[in-house]
Amino acid sequence: MPRSTVVSAPGKVLVSGGYLVLDPKYSGTVVSTSSRFYTVIREEVAGGANSIRVRSPQFSNATWGYSVSTSGTGVTVVDSPTNTSKNKFVHLALQITLALVAETNGITSVNETLSKGLDIAIVGDNDFYSQREKLASLQLPRTLGSLGQIPPFTPTGVPLSQVHKTGLGSSAALITSLVSGLLIHFSSIPADSLDSPASDGRLLAHNVAQYVHCYAQGKVGSGFDVAAAVFGSHIYTRFNPAVLHGLMNEESIHSQGLYQVLAPNNSAWDHVVEPFQLPPLTRLMLADVDAGSDTPSLVGKVLKWRAENPEQGMPFSPAARTLALWTDIDTLNTRLAETLMDLSNLYKKDVTSYTSAVKYIASLQSIQWSANPYQPEEERPVITKFIDTHTISQTIRARMKEMGNLSDVPIEPDEQTKLLDSCISLAGIVGGGVPGAGGFDAIWLLVCDPVDATPDIPPLQRVEQVWSEYTELSVSPLSVVESLAGGARVVPLSSIPGLAEATASA
Repeated sequence: MPRSTVVSAPGKVLVSGGYLVLDPKYSGTVVSTSSRFYTVIREEVAGGANSIRVRSPQFSNATWGYSVSTSGTGVTVVDSPTNTSKNKFVHLALQITLALVAETNGITSVNETLSKGLDIAIVGDNDFYSQREKLASLQLPRTLGSLGQIPPFTPTGVPLSQVHKTGLGSSAALITSLVSGLLIHFSSIPADSLDSPASDGRLLAHNVAQYVHCYAQGKVGSGFDVAAAVFGSHIYTRFNPAVLHGLMNEESIHSQGLYQVLAPNNSAWDHVVEPFQLPPLTRLMLADVDAGSDTPSLVGKVLKWRAENPEQGMPFSPAARTLALWTDIDTLNTRLAETLMDLSNLYKKDVTSYTSAVKYIASLQSIQWSANPYQPEEERPVITKFIDTHTISQTIRARMKEMGNLSDVPIEPDEQTKLLDSCISLAGIVGGGVPGAGGFDAIWLLVCDPVDATPDIPPLQRVEQVWSEYTELSVSPLSVVESLAGGARVVPLSSIPGLAEATASA
């Protein structure tokens, strides 16, 4: 049987740390999503030696051919002249990863793996792309139940350049699954590297994926989206961008000096990844808001504003106000992560009381959570922590909106504020906000998800009703929840419903 490799990597939601996560002095809390990208690598006899065919079956005209030439110790991946379009992210992932493989394993190893050619199929779960048109074509309402009726990996019917993304970090998840798959398929890292959260193989996959993603974007970003794809949910502090500055040029992607920089034991990769998970009996809810924002533009304006108001300044000056605001937001972000982890610890300590407390607050608005004088004493610590989570997340929203007003950037636009306020006022809603850089694209909510909500309506249904009836913005839910499967991992092709059919060779 021809050898095959299948690797998946999750998307992301940055629930706190927007903008601040760009600075190594600050951290952000990133949740990995149940929606994942999948890379399926197979031997492709029809293509011939040293040829690679890459397919994205969810898009029209989305097949790219490449030839791999090897000479001496170098590798060059070249676009096929028959390609009707270019895919910069895929091409760079192939070039950089194979150059690294040649450096670590030797040219002979590369040629042996490519002796029959490769077919690579890449697909993403439906939530990475807006399903509004698909739901309309099926005459289905925009609900979670309707999303479940759409076949997995459904075709979008449009070219890649025209797809409406939902902001879950599709490019980072794609690059991570592709790079990790290539490293395993070419035997640069063992297949079981991705069984361990901190193996050298996983660290190498992280460093290579970060480099590919940064090079493709033309800048060294914070990297939280790639880190989420590699490691899963965590509290992230970025690496010093200087580690990649020497590789951000055309010559480097063909050079023999990649491994020295990208090696897992290179201490210049000083990012910090601390384990994190949302509390039990809560659920992340996301909505695609059909308005659209240019994230690089938003980030550029905020960074320009901060640069014009440096950290040194006279008391009461704009500069001092800027520093105080960033410091305040950072403190709140840290408290939010700590409080959420405290809730997880309370669950481990007393599952019964925690479960009962969640059912209680799921039936009430947050303002009522502490109103019961007869609340069992053992449930009070749980309810207090949920109240703290609500208060902190609401204060973060206010501070981020203030930063948006000062920098003239719509981090939480007024339209989003009204929608979020409508949702967070419902019974059983812990908090929410606009993910990442903010803007008009999406909102996130953390809702109570009790084992049994009867006789009350589950919070999830209350939110769905608000979204379905909301008229000031066009709101469509995403089915995504937090991924409990962690970051990048090897999966059997047959274990993912619809994956074999979606990636079958034409």
